[in-house]
Amino acid sequence: MSRVQKEPLRRLRPEERSHLERVSRAFGLPAALVARAKVLLAVADGRTYIEAAHLAGRRTGDAVAALVSLFNHQGLAALEPRHAGGPAILYDTPAKERILREFHRKPDRERDGTATWSFDDAPARIASRTRWPALRQHVYDLVRFARVGSELAARSELVSDRRGCATPEARWSRG
Repeated sequence: MSRVQKEPLRRLRPEERSHLERVSRAFGLPAALVARAKVLLAVADGRTYIEAAHLAGRRTGDAVAALVSLFNHQGLAALEPRHAGGPAILYDTPAKERILREFHRKPDRERDGTATWSFDDAPARIASRTRWPALRQHVYDLVRFARVGSELAARSELVSDRRGCATPEARWSRG
């Protein structure tokens, strides 16, 4: 038996209803967002919280009650996911921007010292730090195969489609 709804869903404005209907039919949006939109539309159409939960693939109506309460206070912003627990987020906006700038920056030998590696000198650096000849040889082999693979992939007659078959242009160009 369902409980009495302490806070029923407020009346939806036409623009809110159209937005919820668009989101509920979207394939490219996160599943949680689509499920929340379906729940709100079901409750707006007169279904109980438990029925709305089952329509969206949920088990109980408790989360529906919380979502309805949030929607009544915040509107469409209630659809967006929020921090789901765990440690508090420590980075503020300037720190995030600084981290992203550093991530996208090109390496500079003067600024970064010898910490910058290229694909060419990586095997020598790794091999110089190991005493195991088998590992050293393995690193050299990996780099050599990677170079050969990239050269082969650049050749037009070996281009293939997603299924691994040669494309028609590649088949006809072979003669």
